[in-house]
Amino acid sequence: MIFSSNRRPTQVLSIGECMAELAPTGDARTFRMGFAGDTFNTAWYLAQVSTAARVGYFTAVGDDDLSQDMLEFIRDSGIADTYVQRVPNKTVGLYRIHLREGERSFTYWRDTSAARELAANEDLLSAALDAADLIYFSGITLAILEEASRDTLLRTVAKARAKGKVIAFDPNLRRRLWRSADEMTSKITQAASLADLVLPSFEDEADWFGDSDPEATLDRYFELGASHVVVKDGNNPVTFRSDGNQTQVLVPPIGVPEDTTAAGDSFNAGVLNGLIEGRGIYKSILEGCALAGHVIQQSGALVDVG
Repeated sequence: MIFSSNRRPTQVLSIGECMAELAPTGDARTFRMGFAGDTFNTAWYLAQVSTAARVGYFTAVGDDDLSQDMLEFIRDSGIADTYVQRVPNKTVGLYRIHLREGERSFTYWRDTSAARELAANEDLLSAALDAADLIYFSGITLAILEEASRDTLLRTVAKARAKGKVIAFDPNLRRRLWRSADEMTSKITQAASLADLVLPSFEDEADWFGDSDPEATLDRYFELGASHVVVKDGNNPVTFRSDGNQTQVLVPPIGVPEDTTAAGDSFNAGVLNGLIEGRGIYKSILEGCALAGHVIQQSGALVDVG
């Protein structure tokens, strides 16, 4: 088991960037504003479905009204903002969702995002990680940071793992956020070597690491030291290896998706919740599939889970 059983809630800390989201409403010229971002989406869904986790978010926001609105949304979502930093004269990133037949693409505005400075205070970062049981971050978390801050984050995560913290990592490969493909694959590999649980998507891994099949992805991340690797592959079976045992989980049919935004993020939340609840990796993956299947039948990154 990735988590030892205990009677207290598991303290989860998700690290990354929450952004203002412009989502289409059906009218091509009308958008609904919300707040979302890959690791925040996972934190949000985990906070909604879990009875055994206390979820916090580690990021930085600006000092403007939009940043204040985001902070209030984080708190109202049941996510602790203890380690959310305020950066003077900055704001939050913004992105717009474009939808075509349920598939999404994005336009981003994030050059002045305060989250790019989330790892500037190493003492605060260390304190936040020390207070957590489970630490979750992604390749996008790494990509938005300057090199020195990225190294600070990885160094601090390594220290946390050495203290017995559980580290979960989604590679979330996004080439446009990196200076080069080599930099991206190198830093993703370094981060994955610090993780107990890796949650890659096969399509991305095939594109940037040349993996021939999900088993190749499993092999690569397992060799880096992960004890659990769960490979998402769209509607194809989820392939996983846990403590050396490998199998697949069939993805239940879900019909035509309305919007695939946050499909992987919500899947990750379901997997993490199942593991925290002690249901084991197979049932946890089924929980992730069910949650993601529900999410993509609605529009937007964050939807009601009932």
